Amino acid sequence: MKALIVDALASGKGERKATRDAIGAGPRALAGVLESRGIEASIIEAETIISGELPTGFDLLLVSGMTGDIPSIRKVVSRWKEGLSLVGGPVTSDPEQALRKTGCDIAVVGEGEETLSELLEAGLSRGELLTPDSLRTIRGLAFDIGNGIELTPLRRVMPRKTLDTFKSSTSTVKGYNLYRSARVYVEVLRGCSNYHRALLGGDCKSCGLCREGSMAERYDCPIGTPPGCGYCSVPSLYGPPKSRSRGSIKAEILALLDEGVSRIVLSAPGFLDYGRDLLVEPEPLTDPRRPEPNYDEIESLLSSLVDIPRFRDETAAFMIENIKASLVTERAASLLGRYLKGTPVSIGFETGSATHSIQMGRPSTPMETLKAVGRLKRAGLKPYVYFIHGLPGQTDETVDETVKAIEASMKEGAERVILYRFQSLPMSAFGEYPSAPPNVSDPGSRRIHEAAARANRGAKESMVGKTIRVVSAERYDRDKRYLVAYPLKHGPVVLIESPESGEGKVLDVEVTEIASERIVRGKPVAMF
Repeated sequence: MKALIVDALASGKGERKATRDAIGAGPRALAGVLESRGIEASIIEAETIISGELPTGFDLLLVSGMTGDIPSIRKVVSRWKEGLSLVGGPVTSDPEQALRKTGCDIAVVGEGEETLSELLEAGLSRGELLTPDSLRTIRGLAFDIGNGIELTPLRRVMPRKTLDTFKSSTSTVKGYNLYRSARVYVEVLRGCSNYHRALLGGDCKSCGLCREGSMAERYDCPIGTPPGCGYCSVPSLYGPPKSRSRGSIKAEILALLDEGVSRIVLSAPGFLDYGRDLLVEPEPLTDPRRPEPNYDEIESLLSSLVDIPRFRDETAAFMIENIKASLVTERAASLLGRYLKGTPVSIGFETGSATHSIQMGRPSTPMETLKAVGRLKRAGLKPYVYFIHGLPGQTDETVDETVKAIEASMKEGAERVILYRFQSLPMSAFGEYPSAPPNVSDPGSRRIHEAAARANRGAKESMVGKTIRVVSAERYDRDKRYLVAYPLKHGPVVLIESPESGEGKVLDVEVTEIASERIVRGKPVAMF
């Protein structure tokens, strides 16, 4: 049997734009399950199929995507004529919609490794027809029974030790067009510790359990409000954090570097949750504040990576992405700075209003986040700050406070503002709210957008004259004279005027000018 895995994550209607240099961990995790059963697996990007042809000779199609990727998933599936098709990833948080709108045969809901393993055992690996009766024995599925869609019970959250038994594929990373220059995500933990609940639009009776109860008491809400920030479905889909072992993480990274990867992201909804689950076992880690980070585990992980030759000679780099302000103690900031100096790290405000923050179920206040930005900057990191416009509960007052928070974060040391538009996600507390319109359609959202744009222009102007290390990627589609390159440790897209092509070359580039809000131009000064 041969399986084709299509990565449709962030492909929208058929083309990835803002995240071309990102390769998520999910599709490789599925490929690892298939490979462990002796099944040949290949990964391809959705836009490659949409702009070309669907590869032939495969017996099974698996497509991974988000809710916003339904149009591209549908285009891919419409070309599939060979056999069974499965859809998974965040898009299946509304499994009925995922099946109806994509045309897939089966939706895998939540964590996919165990579910896919059981499907293979049920006969999928042997090419046998899976009957409704056989599918009903497997948790975490949705499938069409002719007169409607049937859902099996949700799968229980995977224990930490079980997660660590699954090994992600590394050879399949070469199915991505830009794997040598892209940020390749390696999962270090799965799940989120923020089991606060949103208060907006619900019937909360203020029992206080989700903020003051024991770890176990926080897990379930008496009135059924989904856990976590109101706009996020991660806790509902993946549960509390569970950390992978240092050995399995390092082995995966070494194998990816051998394949030619240059940029590794230690992927986690909140990196400072790494190892905290070990401090509270067997209780679930449902408190985003206590205990403090597991400093010993974090240092053991980071110290095991810094001596890898390609990281040591800076022809490759590893980085982290998201952290919670509630865990950025002075000690945590210092620890991250010791191993990740000069590396961007993202931290969420989402709103500048303390009241709005509590209403959304955030794990920290804007003031705590601002303090965390300063600690990270002083420790030698490059803080990026997240905000969201169009959130439920946005008012003129929250807009005023958010604009002030953007300005204050830049003064405190933030190097970039990342602004998202609120998207309604199934299995989140705000799942019944409509998604926000574009910022141009709402005066308050437009003000937030303009404040973010001002902040980012100022930050990029300070880059002119500085030298950064980049990895070359591809020709710039709007002007073929230029080569697109990405900073080794993340940052703005860099355009280099060059007659030579070739992905994966590491260069030092002097920034010469600002081309746009997201792009700078530069000239090579050294090659490695």
